[in-house]
Amino acid sequence: MNENPHLRAQRLLAESLVEGIAAPDQAWLGQHLRECPDCAHEAAATQEQLQALRGVPVAVPRDLVARTQMRVRLRAQEANESSRSGLLLWIITAASWLLGVLSAPLVWRGFAWFGGQFGVPRLALEMGFVLWWTVPALLAVAAVLYQRAVTQGLVAENLQRKTKTPR
Repeated sequence: MNENPHLRAQRLLAESLVEGIAAPDQAWLGQHLRECPDCAHEAAATQEQLQALRGVPVAVPRDLVARTQMRVRLRAQEANESSRSGLLLWIITAASWLLGVLSAPLVWRGFAWFGGQFGVPRLALEMGFVLWWTVPALLAVAAVLYQRAVTQGLVAENLQRKTKTPR
């Protein structure tokens, strides 16, 4: 796959101005620019345009730095709280699974006794056993999702309130 050398030079020139290029590509580009006056002219014109752009003054609000710092701090605080709550959630989940596994035989015996006493079909007992474990887990998931939604809403509201500038 041979690429057109002029297109490659344009691509490498753009990359070198934005993010830099590897040494072999830099050497190839330098050699090509020495040999090709059109590409060398385009490279010089691009450099002139960049210099002109760098000379354009940009007006920014005076409090931009303070607002940006505040938003970064709020985001860091939010991330910190989120990671703490995530760790707590994993600990609670692990404890729940451990207790569930350890108590499963006891709960199954309770269901078997109930079925024997009242003549409940085995399929109904199995469904009850499954629901015995899944309903609390689903309720816990719903509670966690609700808590996250409330927390994110409060953080967003707090951020909006703090970033408003007085008029």
